[in-house]
Amino acid sequence: MPNRKTQLARTLRQSSTDAERLLWYHIRNRHLDGLKFRRQYPVVGYVADFACLDAKLLVELDGSQHGAPPAMRADQRRTEALSNSGFVVLRFWNNEVLTDTNRVLAEILRVARY
Repeated sequence: MPNRKTQLARTLRQSSTDAERLLWYHIRNRHLDGLKFRRQYPVVGYVADFACLDAKLLVELDGSQHGAPPAMRADQRRTEALSNSGFVVLRFWNNEVLTDTNRVLAEILRVARY
């Protein structure tokens, strides 16, 4: 039987936001310079929106609910925990992905190739 985080990841994959679906379209199947990404990937007690394990890179997409101070503090703690586990964490607003996709992809590629 899958653990809670794995089950949560499966549920999240089935209810992706528009921004998550758009970004996944561009990075799935090694479309972004051959990098392999996974979506809704359980890592160190959290479920990351996207993970490139070879580059130790996690990409998090944030909706407007992440702009409130309590959510911002929770996101900071989450980013610190993920960073302390050896991952680089990139965060983008959903709106950035929807309106400036090429810039978001370029930044992901820049960090992944660093």
